[in-house]
Amino acid sequence: MRLGIGIGWRPEIADAVEALPGIDWVEAVAENICTGHLPDSLVRLRERGVTVVPHGVSLGLGGAGRPDAGRLADLAARAELLSAPLVSEHIAFVRAGGPRTASPGLEAGHLLPVPRTRDALDVLCENVRIAQDSLPVPLALENIAALISWPGEELTEGQFLAELVERTGVRLLIDVANLHTNHVNRGEDPATALDELPVEAIAYVHVAGGVEKDGVWHDTHAHPVTAPVLDVLAELRSRVDPPGVLLERDDDFPPAGELAGELDTIRATLDRAAGNVTRSAPVLRPAARTGASAPPDATRDRLAAAQTALLSALVAGGPAPQGFDRRRLGIQSRALAAKRAGVVAKVAPELPEILGAGYREAFLSYARTRPMSAGYRRDALDFAEQLLIAGRPADDAARRRLTHWWQDRAAARPPRRTTRLVRAARAALIGR
Repeated sequence: MRLGIGIGWRPEIADAVEALPGIDWVEAVAENICTGHLPDSLVRLRERGVTVVPHGVSLGLGGAGRPDAGRLADLAARAELLSAPLVSEHIAFVRAGGPRTASPGLEAGHLLPVPRTRDALDVLCENVRIAQDSLPVPLALENIAALISWPGEELTEGQFLAELVERTGVRLLIDVANLHTNHVNRGEDPATALDELPVEAIAYVHVAGGVEKDGVWHDTHAHPVTAPVLDVLAELRSRVDPPGVLLERDDDFPPAGELAGELDTIRATLDRAAGNVTRSAPVLRPAARTGASAPPDATRDRLAAAQTALLSALVAGGPAPQGFDRRRLGIQSRALAAKRAGVVAKVAPELPEILGAGYREAFLSYARTRPMSAGYRRDALDFAEQLLIAGRPADDAARRRLTHWWQDRAAARPPRRTTRLVRAARAALIGR
């Protein structure tokens, strides 16, 4: 199936996406879609014949544990709700710790790289097969961007992806911006990766923007697509005609005209590189999987210990594991904390409103000693609770507002209308 040219659908740009000319399909973050109520914008797009692909971010197929059955069921339900031709996820781990390491569970709140080792590949392949057996449509997996490299890696990115495809039959979602990121941050040549990976397995391609700061490329999805990323897209197009290409934008959304201009630039890049194609366009079909034995528990245990040590260093103030670049770990740790602060501000916008200019500093101070153990909404509650235990904020009115906010959301049931009216009246009287 050919997808064509698409854009990442986000609620903040829903109207702009609907109005963009020449959009064949959209990709929506699976965890942001409620199966009980599909956003009106997605309903209208589907009625126009626009394909919608759910894109998961929380499975953590590269983690030491087997995929969570509930998360797989949720992803499957969204695929069926959208009548999607496929679903996509990432080659990454997002959590660690727990019973396998007899340590507290840790959540990264971000996609972290899997070590390119035989152990990690064995675990990943079994996890992918479990996911494939649980999903009603083909699965495509995305290469991720990384600031850090694992010591002692045994395979290049291209080799790792090629063997993953050979052993599982999974499709690939190749993010050319991530290939460029890994070129800057890890010295990996995008052309070499493209030469080594099976381009005929590509289901679609991501294109996104980023920014370089102090010699480190940050894959922000909040900046315009740069020329080096377009160069990688051209390299890929010279090797194969991918079924779909999609522009991603997750923050600092520009006017609709700028999005349209970026899509035009992507189309022009593909057209210019089309004359040098050396392989035919792949046909998307259900994966044919090969049989393989499951990795022994000892393999998962080794991976669990390594991933827990790394995540502890990044989010819980643990020591840097041997062989890692301490400077890069520090950059990654600060980036994770900043992302947490930003996402919590979105899921709980009342917190920056109550705390004002002091929100970010207060949250980053909290994040240095309090790793995330559940989702962002739980993180917001824990942050507010810690502030209140410490007698903050200093302003009495702000502290009362924060107390009421926490009580309302920590309670089993929301407050009655009468309670809300009484609080509003008290706040009005105090403000006089």
